[in-house]
Amino acid sequence: MDDTFLKNIVNTENFEENIKLLAQRVNEKIVFSTSFGIEDQVISHAIYSQGIKNIEVFTLDTGRLFPETYSVWDKTQLQYNEKIKAYYPNTNTIENYSNEKGINAFYNSVDLRKECCFIRKVEPLNRALVGAAVWITGLRAEQSNNRNTVQEIEWDEEKQLYKFNPLLNWTTEEVVEYVTKNAVPYNLLHDKGFVSIGCAPCTRAIQPGEDFRAGRWWWEDQSKKECGLHK
Repeated sequence: MDDTFLKNIVNTENFEENIKLLAQRVNEKIVFSTSFGIEDQVISHAIYSQGIKNIEVFTLDTGRLFPETYSVWDKTQLQYNEKIKAYYPNTNTIENYSNEKGINAFYNSVDLRKECCFIRKVEPLNRALVGAAVWITGLRAEQSNNRNTVQEIEWDEEKQLYKFNPLLNWTTEEVVEYVTKNAVPYNLLHDKGFVSIGCAPCTRAIQPGEDFRAGRWWWEDQSKKECGLHK
């Protein structure tokens, strides 16, 4: 399988059809990672409403998520009668980090924050992606300047798989319209100014005029707003 093969599959203007065609024509393992943000909820609806069973939907439970995130997780499973597989940080590793460096050590330096992200998110993600040939994500280009060069289909050399970003060129307005039209459950924090929702200690609402990623790790340099999941 190569990117030409994948591009020939997912070349319609209907993203739901693209996801369905991908599931039908790729015989290798396909996974979708959801953090229950509004973009991810669009993709979850497309998978579940079309009865697609051979795309594994998973999430990373960092242990520091908002109550509202757990709520939309539960509502999604109930509405679609589906189970979303959870991956958790390694218990010994997170215990050592918290006991040796502090429960909120990530505020103290970029390196400590990145170490926490690696323990709680990157390492569990690497386990979730084992054996996968295609990884579906909810990345959108307007979310971050770092994502302007992202392609709809791209090869991830580090993880040795293809990433498919079906909502890459969607606007926030299009995402909200889709969720509203299809009665898709969404995180209520979006109604309170939270546009990018991660761990509770590291996420705040943004103010009018602020960058999309301003609410993530707001105490750090604005040019470094990634946790390592997407490079």
